[in-house]
Amino acid sequence: MPATSPRPVPPQKILLVKPHARLTTILGLQRFMVLEPLEFGYLAAAAPGHDYRVLDLRLFRAPQKAFDRMLRRFQPDIVGFTGYSHEATAIKSLAQQVRERLPRTRIIVGGHHATSAPHDLDKPQIDAIVRGEGPISWSTVVEAAARGKDFAGIPNVLVPGAGYDAEAAKGWPLATDPASMPQPRRDLWDPRSYYSVWAAEKLPRFASVFPAVSMVRTSWGCPMKCSFCVVPHLSQQTHRPRPVDAVCDELEQLSTDYVYFSDDENFINKDFSWELAEEIERRGIRKRYFAWTRSTTVNRSPELMKKWGQIGLDGIFIGFEFIDDAELKAASKASTVKANEKALDTLRAMDIVVHAAFILRGEYDVDDFEKLRSYVQAMPPSQCSFTCFTPIPGTEEYADYEPRFVVPGERAYDLHDCMHPLMKTKLPLREFSARFATQVIEGIHKTPLRSNHHLAPPKDMLRVWQADRSYYRGFQKLYRDYPRELWD
Repeated sequence: MPATSPRPVPPQKILLVKPHARLTTILGLQRFMVLEPLEFGYLAAAAPGHDYRVLDLRLFRAPQKAFDRMLRRFQPDIVGFTGYSHEATAIKSLAQQVRERLPRTRIIVGGHHATSAPHDLDKPQIDAIVRGEGPISWSTVVEAAARGKDFAGIPNVLVPGAGYDAEAAKGWPLATDPASMPQPRRDLWDPRSYYSVWAAEKLPRFASVFPAVSMVRTSWGCPMKCSFCVVPHLSQQTHRPRPVDAVCDELEQLSTDYVYFSDDENFINKDFSWELAEEIERRGIRKRYFAWTRSTTVNRSPELMKKWGQIGLDGIFIGFEFIDDAELKAASKASTVKANEKALDTLRAMDIVVHAAFILRGEYDVDDFEKLRSYVQAMPPSQCSFTCFTPIPGTEEYADYEPRFVVPGERAYDLHDCMHPLMKTKLPLREFSARFATQVIEGIHKTPLRSNHHLAPPKDMLRVWQADRSYYRGFQKLYRDYPRELWD
């Protein structure tokens, strides 16, 4: 008898949802940037042949109404959620609403929180927890859902309930081969809805500082082992670049002129970065770029940075982290304060803006805040941002610190935006918030756009003022996100 071909997968209506933010710190940050839901583009490309909708609730003033309307009109067969730890409560709530209104719909949760703290999503309203890079298992998940099967045995997938594998949850998911990743679909959202404040040393007169921005990944992972970072665990301390042609093909297809690279470290593989730059130049691709790297990478390969500056690199994110070598060493940063300063000077000489990111600790006292403030004030113009040391779920540090959290259990996840201290602060929480807010706003004012007196469109100037005010107030009121008895 002739072999029978497998039955085609029944077409599914698939809704992919990004939750709305609750914390004022995140809402303030979204005044400056809201980046594409690129993960959904990869999922849709990995399992084609279905009817996809993307609902980004970050874009709605009334997110609950938008969610209700979409469920009522689209009636999805599958709903997929993604999110960070501070969004976990919103995801669980939205999943429960789907379960109550559409009881036969299969509910899948993935993203950072699902990868790092899957046990928190072991809930009856969730059918499957996808860990790591979703496209590895997405087509299999969709097929199982379409055929009415369970999800047991699918790589990187945990099944809530009686079959939840707690031992498997303790390990990290399989690493991704970037060469196997499809080109992400971008037709599922309007690219004009996504933006980032764009710092550059020499923006053209009246150029917008809030251009439409696309996200692109050129590589996965990082070989370093900074103690505060989860990436080495997720990538098994490897760095894997995509094929150069695949990256350039994607860049050529973008409708936007500004590209935010979402790599964990863009330039640590020097040969790949050179090859990519040369291919971009050979193809005549003209875009403006923002990337992430390390000061040690800049100092080791200044000629590579110069090359990228020539083809459109406007800014680089560098984790300065601390202003003390002892703190850098304790965090296994493999860098020094002088290395950070040298990288800043090198890049500024090439007209590349540095986004210098610092980490505060909850145990900082008045002197510590003043030292940081003085250091930042003395820096050359740069784009400065500040987070608070926050252990990452799934890492050894998280397990060590968790008994000292000032809020227990799931409530700790609600505050996990890397801006809320989870341990008791040395200063009263209200004072810590006030000093944190002052440092944040002064850091924003270090941007070269201000020091160079960039003439932006009037509507952008108003928008910057509103964003500054919202971001500052978010930090100033940070203490209100805690139980009242902790404020003072």
